[in-house]
Amino acid sequence: MSSAKQRREAIHDSIRDAAVVEFARNGLSGTSTQAIAQAAGITKAQLHYYITSKEDLYQQVLGDIVTRWKEIFFLSTSAPDDPRIVIADYVRRKIRHALHHPEVARFFAREIARGAPEMARHWGPLRQSVDEATAIIQGWIDTGRIRPLDPLLFQMNLWAVTQHYAEYETQVRMLMDRPAPTLLDETRIVEEATALFLGRCGLLD
Repeated sequence: MSSAKQRREAIHDSIRDAAVVEFARNGLSGTSTQAIAQAAGITKAQLHYYITSKEDLYQQVLGDIVTRWKEIFFLSTSAPDDPRIVIADYVRRKIRHALHHPEVARFFAREIARGAPEMARHWGPLRQSVDEATAIIQGWIDTGRIRPLDPLLFQMNLWAVTQHYAEYETQVRMLMDRPAPTLLDETRIVEEATALFLGRCGLLD
């Protein structure tokens, strides 16, 4: 890869990362291209060389998040025939991502909280992932691998618990007496959440 291409990709990454942070803090309407450029360490003129508009950048970031989450967190990525491994792996990866990239979860949560007006083109892939995971969970139920439960609500509860540590980070830090920049106790959080969901499935030893 040429040095020029490497530099362009580095700038693209900086813009995306800056946009996630600014949109998570201030939303689409409250974020200016000047703020994004400043956070990315470039000029506003440079920013507009790489993007067509703030709105298009927002859509790009939103699409990237949905795609990336599908790649990282889809339930069938590890060992779909072993629910204990799949669920534990999902919880671990999801909580780790929430702890290390909380601004991504907050960006998405802010969009959903305002009625998801920018999500129209992204619901399809998200719903497909949920439907595929639902089929996997239902298969576990039908073959007696886990106790009967609602596959859709089980996924929603998984999402809610693991996202909590990003969306409510300030509250979590206060209650756990872990002020920033002290790291949260990832092992403690993962172990408790894993036990919670394996227990619901009847998979605890």
